[in-house]
Amino acid sequence: MTEAEAHAIIMSFPAVTEGVAWGYPAYKAADKFFTRLRREDDSLVLLEVGFDEREMLMEAGPETFHLTEHYRKYKTVLARLATLDPGTLRGMLERRWRAVVPKRMIKAYDAALARGCAEPGSMKS
Repeated sequence: MTEAEAHAIIMSFPAVTEGVAWGYPAYKAADKFFTRLRREDDSLVLLEVGFDEREMLMEAGPETFHLTEHYRKYKTVLARLATLDPGTLRGMLERRWRAVVPKRMIKAYDAALARGCAEPGSMKS
């Protein structure tokens, strides 16, 4: 996946904006940290990943999923863009998005999905 493709997936979620987190360019959902690209290894920082799931991901897909010492104590995994599947990215981001946005936004998103909206992200707020 390219950086542009990842950007399009990230920005497809409602209330996602570009910003800065901890001094790095990042994406925020409802003003909370959502994800960021690590330029040093062309990886995305993906949150809401439990420790057991992270270990499984890194074991099953070491070409994609990895970790640095900095992230070891957090429920986070790093994913290399070059080998990251777009569907996997969308699913992992949706988990984080649901954890940080207001419940009313989740209800509207789910309603858009139920109506069969191809791009629920088009309901930007």
